[in-house]
Amino acid sequence: MAEHPAYPVGLRLTGRKVVVLGGGQVAQRRLPALIAAGAKVLLVSPAATPSVEAMADTGEITWERRPYREGDLEDAWYALIATSDPEANIRASAEGERHRVWCVRSDDADAATAWTPATGHSEGVTVAVLTTNAKGRDPRHTAAVRDAVVEGLRDGTLVAPHYRTRTPGVALVGGGPGDPDLITVRGRRLLAEADVVIADRLGPRDLLAELPPHVEVIDAAKIPYGRFMAQEAINNALIEHAKQGRSVVRLKGGDPYVFGRGMEELHALAEAGIPCTVVPGISSSISVPGAAGIPVTHRGVAHEFTVVSGHVAPDDARSLIDWPALARLTGTLVILMGVDKIGRIAETLMAHGKSPETPVALVQEGTTAAQRRVDATLATVAEVVVAEDVKPPAVIVVGEVVAVGPKPLA
Repeated sequence: MAEHPAYPVGLRLTGRKVVVLGGGQVAQRRLPALIAAGAKVLLVSPAATPSVEAMADTGEITWERRPYREGDLEDAWYALIATSDPEANIRASAEGERHRVWCVRSDDADAATAWTPATGHSEGVTVAVLTTNAKGRDPRHTAAVRDAVVEGLRDGTLVAPHYRTRTPGVALVGGGPGDPDLITVRGRRLLAEADVVIADRLGPRDLLAELPPHVEVIDAAKIPYGRFMAQEAINNALIEHAKQGRSVVRLKGGDPYVFGRGMEELHALAEAGIPCTVVPGISSSISVPGAAGIPVTHRGVAHEFTVVSGHVAPDDARSLIDWPALARLTGTLVILMGVDKIGRIAETLMAHGKSPETPVALVQEGTTAAQRRVDATLATVAEVVVAEDVKPPAVIVVGEVVAVGPKPLA
């Protein structure tokens, strides 16, 4: 008899009876998808794993604590046969054949009337990979193909743009601290689908090279005491391109709402009636110290951390930061945008009681190939910054956690 490939089909099981025989690891893996499909699941098994038992306790499935018996598959639409009793599996499979119930066999795929494809999900799409060779089935290969496709869709390396469901608008995407691998999966996918990208200089710049030629890239860099694109101009660019029906990504460094003016841009878009999606990003306030071997909290050393902007000096009337209160804290202080003000910041902290010997680390260009760490104390940091020619962007960490990790390599 000639071997034919399996016919791929999507079963709509909402409200329909599905029988699962066996409550072990196979059931534990397969049950969540059946529950998500809305199936009325009957589990027949004398015992079950703790996770499967929890599904029964919460009412997601019905569990009859007994072995399989003839008639269990009556009125079922689909069955998963996965008991540890080979004879019971054979009898259940035969019952499924008589009642025309599609049955998956975990112990003998060749004897089954249905196979479970390797599946994954990405933005409302199910990717299912099923072998076409009945005799040469290789589950690990099909799973690897599934993983490659899903990962490509998620990270944007495999582009499959939306058409019918694609809505023009703006996405405020937090690009993370600089390493292109640290952007979120959703952020990278939206970037791959964009018509226009308005990018900060602190975002993951390497990803811009991957964009197709038709994508317009607008430089919205703000260089300290240098060239910059005014915030009003950025807002206007977001609005105008979105009004033209284009998909716009505002690619920002770190997280849009951590000193990123994301809410200002969101307000401008809302006033213009432009739909906006906000994609959180990994903040440099946590990730950059971590990349340099510094935990912002550590048991017995620091139980809290505070993140502040250092772009306004402590003695400037515009400062909204309570520096005397920060000096009294025993945890970690993380300062962003404070390289040129660190001398006055250190003086203020010491004047209000912080020890001059408090460790300080400056991490320049964190998570990128150019990353470097410079260590000092509050008493010496102003001189060290000048001597080591530390430039922004740099994250400054003040506190005992600086000395917790291994000594930085020379």
